[in-house]
Amino acid sequence: MRLVFAVFCVAALSACSGGSRPAMSTDRIERLLATAPGEAQPSKIVATEIAFARAARDDGQWTAFRDFAAPGAVIHGVNGPIEAERWLAAQDDPEQAVQWAPRSVWISCDSFLAVSLGRFREPGGQVGSFVTVWQRQRDGTYRWFYDAGAVDDPQPAKVTTPAADDAIVVTALDAVDGHVTDCSSRNSPVRPAPTLPSQAERHGVQTSPDGTLQWYWEHRADGSRRVVVNAFTEGEWREAFDQRFAAPEADQSR
Repeated sequence: MRLVFAVFCVAALSACSGGSRPAMSTDRIERLLATAPGEAQPSKIVATEIAFARAARDDGQWTAFRDFAAPGAVIHGVNGPIEAERWLAAQDDPEQAVQWAPRSVWISCDSFLAVSLGRFREPGGQVGSFVTVWQRQRDGTYRWFYDAGAVDDPQPAKVTTPAADDAIVVTALDAVDGHVTDCSSRNSPVRPAPTLPSQAERHGVQTSPDGTLQWYWEHRADGSRRVVVNAFTEGEWREAFDQRFAAPEADQSR
C-alpha cells in the first residue's frame, strides 16, 4: 500500500539556511498529515520527525535525541552501533543543531515498527542522508530505536532560490512517500521474511511482530555501513531501500 504526502520538505528545511520560518507551519503540516485511516499511519512518523527536528533546533540537538529515544536505542557510527543513552549523556548540545526532514517512510501493518529515510543539513552547510528506525510505545507515541547517517561525498551542487540568493536547498525533497505493508489475513497470509546474507562480521536484523516489515544493518571492517529494509507488499516481499554509507574520515551523526 502506498501513500504520498505532499509535504514540502524544502520549505521545512529553510530554517537551516538562515533561521527564517518555514512557509508552512509544522502545526499545520501535522494537521494535514493526520488523515490516514487505521493505526498504521506513516503520517505519524512524519509528524514525529518534524517535531524531533524542531526540538533539536529549539531545545538542543542532543537534548532532543535523548527526549525522543526509545529504551535501548543505538546510534550507528563509523565504529559500529553504540548505546545511545550512555553516549548522549556525555554530550553537550552544539550551538546550532543539524536539521532534517524525512523523504520516505515505511510502517508495518501492526503499526509497531517504522523506518524513515531522509536528508539532513549540518550547520556548516554540508548535506547528507539518514535512516531512523521507530518503535511504537505503549502510550501510542513513536520513539527512535536506531539512527545512522552520513554526509554526501561528494557534496551536491548548491542551488539558490528566488526568495533568498544564499539559501541552500536539498534537491529531490518535494514530497514524503508513505508506505504501509500488507496486513496478514486468512486469505492472504504473510510468508516468512527473507534471509539476508551478510559479508560483515557485525550485523543484525529485526522484524515487526506481525512479520510484514524487516530491517537489517551491517557494519564492515572499513567503517562502511548498510541498512536494508524489506516490506511485504502486494502479496510478496520487496526491497524498500538499500541505504549504504561509505566510511568517512570522521563520524558524522545528524
